Amino acid sequence: MQTSTLGSLGPVSRLTLGGGGIGQIWGETNDEEAMATVVAAIDAGITVLDAAPIYGSCEALIGKTFGGKLPTGVKVTTKYYLATPPAGEVEARLIASLEASLATMGLERVDLFFLHSNLHADGFEYAHSNARRDAFSTAMSLYEGHVVPAMMKLKAQGRIGGWGITGIGVPTAVLAALDQAQKPDAVQVIANLMDSPGALRRYAEAPQPRAIAAAARARGVGVMGIRAVQAGALTSGVDRDLSANSPDNADFARAAPFRELCAGWGEDPAQVAHHYALSLANYDTIVLGVKNRAELAQCLAAEAAGPMEQSRVAAIDALGLAS
Repeated sequence: MQTSTLGSLGPVSRLTLGGGGIGQIWGETNDEEAMATVVAAIDAGITVLDAAPIYGSCEALIGKTFGGKLPTGVKVTTKYYLATPPAGEVEARLIASLEASLATMGLERVDLFFLHSNLHADGFEYAHSNARRDAFSTAMSLYEGHVVPAMMKLKAQGRIGGWGITGIGVPTAVLAALDQAQKPDAVQVIANLMDSPGALRRYAEAPQPRAIAAAARARGVGVMGIRAVQAGALTSGVDRDLSANSPDNADFARAAPFRELCAGWGEDPAQVAHHYALSLANYDTIVLGVKNRAELAQCLAAEAAGPMEQSRVAAIDALGLAS
């Protein structure tokens, strides 16, 4: 397993095990297989577990698997979906969520604590679901005035090793956060060959994941790539029911030429998509949404293959699937 430097957090494996799959929100699995997948990931050299309270049973499963004693060198993240509460409640809510996650996982600290909600400029209007903006997004003034100070306090206390932001929100707001004097230690950024956030996108402006990753790298902020297979759109078949008008379903249909290209190569599209994501510039580690050991093995094979040949990258890019 190759390593990279995740900003101030230091060396990490090029692959991170995400909590969604083992938490049983990305298709069917069970606790026994999920726990076996966690152990297999660590045995293969994966050193980061990316958890969150909203990832189903993942935090409880981490606690059950390791009994509060993580293997040497393994790092853990968690997150809190703050959205827009009263300003005076921000710190208390962050602390309460962190403490609940620590208790569930049986840990005394986490290495990264992420703001899980989107960021938007004050007064910004979303193209979709703007009436619910306060339920899924955090205004920059609240972030600057209350989230950042609370995160810095937790870091100074040693309760977290560092803090981060989820970079799937409005691109201009994410870039603005990376430009502030007090920068996060890490940012999670879309990393797929379509540059697509899929159903996570509610804004009208173009997604800019590669620009966000480059800006973060230039500023010393660690970059964790997410959605390498775009919620299943870049696999041979989506593993859960989607509504007919789901953006992820639309991406699956749009990715048909990619599946045809992979068929011509005699390779599984999910493995190729992960290989492509691992070959993107400026991403330190790619978060996996795998739910079993078979899917994990594909990703491990993609990482072991090294950088993707430029001819293959060019063939994929020539499909014109990037947003």
